[in-house]
Amino acid sequence: MKELVFFLEEPSAQAMLQGLLPRMLAPDIHVRLIPFEGKQDLEKQLTRRLRGYLNPQARFIVLRDQDSAPDCTVVKHKLLRLCADAGRGAVSLVRVACKELETIYLADLAAVERALGVTGLSKHQASAKFRQPDHLGSPSDELRKLTQGAYQKVGASRLIGPHLDLANERSPTFKNLVKGIRRLEAELLALPAEAP
Repeated sequence: MKELVFFLEEPSAQAMLQGLLPRMLAPDIHVRLIPFEGKQDLEKQLTRRLRGYLNPQARFIVLRDQDSAPDCTVVKHKLLRLCADAGRGAVSLVRVACKELETIYLADLAAVERALGVTGLSKHQASAKFRQPDHLGSPSDELRKLTQGAYQKVGASRLIGPHLDLANERSPTFKNLVKGIRRLEAELLALPAEAP
């Protein structure tokens, strides 16, 4: 079975991807979303979970927030080491949201406006703060303030996912996530079909 497996730091990423992935992936790609209870839980279990995954046609994406880590690349290299320790380095991709998943939403305020029904949000996209939201200190706080409390992590992520513009490049986090998903999808589609 051609399968794309996501190991996710938290349920909000799962909620967002449930709305995003059906618009992106070929119907014969099976998706499994595995949320963890934070970054420590993800890092603690990642090697064991990857090692124990039996499907030889699976490809893996690990998605985690940078949060307060000083450098995205340090976080990424640590996660790549865990994938390699599991013997899955060649079929795994790591994406780190700089600083938080909410940077993706702040880069597409039109999607947030449509999803949450908060009018006037998209007009803020032109401001310097939201042209490159990956540089903001606390994107989740910014999003709560901007939506006047309408943003709630999991519920809003579920609503926003279906509206995100796949061609939006304001957030390098989102651009790299989309590019990575498409790359692994192409790898999976190129695999020979399994014998019945």
